[in-house]
Amino acid sequence: MGIFIPGLTLVLAWILTALNVAAPGGVADDTFMDSAMRWLLFLPGGFMFLASFVMHSVFAKKTAASIGWQTNGFQYEIAFASLGFGVAGIIAAVSTPAAWLPIAVAQSIFLVLAGVNHIREMIQKKNFAPGNTIILIYDFGLPISFAVALISLGMT
Repeated sequence: MGIFIPGLTLVLAWILTALNVAAPGGVADDTFMDSAMRWLLFLPGGFMFLASFVMHSVFAKKTAASIGWQTNGFQYEIAFASLGFGVAGIIAAVSTPAAWLPIAVAQSIFLVLAGVNHIREMIQKKNFAPGNTIILIYDFGLPISFAVALISLGMT
């Protein structure tokens, strides 16, 4: 079940936006897409990265196994990057729109390239472990969501 959580945070961000639930850091004149960016940065771009930090550090062996990999030092590097991305995502969510583009770009580059690596693993090593395949929803879904929101806001 845990492998579905990244994608669920993405869907939840859009649902909360559609339901007009006030986003963290939201202001009175926020548009639909302003709210979407705040939710995207807060949930999948904030707390999901913090969860990734915990999974790749505290539960390193179990997480590596779910991806179809052996645990090693790579996971701690992913954990540390995830910690930085998560904290920055939460800060950006409650900040002004000027903070949104830089963290969305950084997180998107990280996720898209991680997704490409997962696809490479599927093609070259026939690695179809749930942690290597289902995560693609998040790896590509969050950057696409950021792009849609940022373009709609005229920020690109």
